Amino acid sequence: MKHLQDTIQLNHGKAFPWLGLGVFQVEDGDTVIAAVEEAIVVGYRHIDTAAIYQNEEGVGEGIRRGMKRTGLQREDLFITSKLWNADQGYDSAIAAYEKSLKNLGLEKLDLYLIHWPVENKYLESWKALEFLYNEGRVGAIGVSNFHIHHLENLLKDATVKPAINQVERHPRLVQNELKSFLDKNGIQAVAWAPLMQGEILHEPVIQAIADRAGKSVAQIVLRWQLQSGWATIPKSIQAKRIQSNAEIFDFSLNDTDMAAISALDQHRRVGPDPDNFDF
Repeated sequence: MKHLQDTIQLNHGKAFPWLGLGVFQVEDGDTVIAAVEEAIVVGYRHIDTAAIYQNEEGVGEGIRRGMKRTGLQREDLFITSKLWNADQGYDSAIAAYEKSLKNLGLEKLDLYLIHWPVENKYLESWKALEFLYNEGRVGAIGVSNFHIHHLENLLKDATVKPAINQVERHPRLVQNELKSFLDKNGIQAVAWAPLMQGEILHEPVIQAIADRAGKSVAQIVLRWQLQSGWATIPKSIQAKRIQSNAEIFDFSLNDTDMAAISALDQHRRVGPDPDNFDF
């Protein structure tokens, strides 16, 4: 991974960018439009949103503006959205997918995820996503916030294996056991909250590595994510930050630095535990 457009091939055959832009908690309208447009102009090719973010319309407009400024075609971009909990179930999941397409102004998504493992619902939802995939209506399907036991349960009856599992992952929540399981099953790991929503930016261990490398703490952590085999989707609405988050392909971390960052693990989350959420 030496370039912002570098990709990994998913088990569904799609080329998946290592680095993307996340838009969680980014307000719909001008703010998200500008962030998405800027990311595409900078060189990002993956944009990750979700129905519950309530900004799919703005993301779609940002995509159109970004393509217009760069001359890119739709097939040059990788767009992800997610099925919200209230829409889980078979028919409702298919309807939710169509609604996301309409909001985004797109004919097809490159990736559609089950956002959370809603008990007694996610298996039925997965059948709906398998239908969409088999019908060629979505490029790839996957899950988000699934623990190993959720995946084991899903894989018992799945006819299509998830392409990715997108979960919280940062230096305080390294998730080695989950990563090993995903690797063994050919499922790509994707990190959300890769910078621990800013909490990790004042960590002295990482600051020392950043000082030696002439990089920011954020750049060091994002590079650590990629070198650990995790694709990632840092969120930012600031043009300068969107640019700097992408400047992680001109250096690499040595084994000592990688181990020092991983040793910061405390199994600590900034988001909900997938076994204990009530939404």
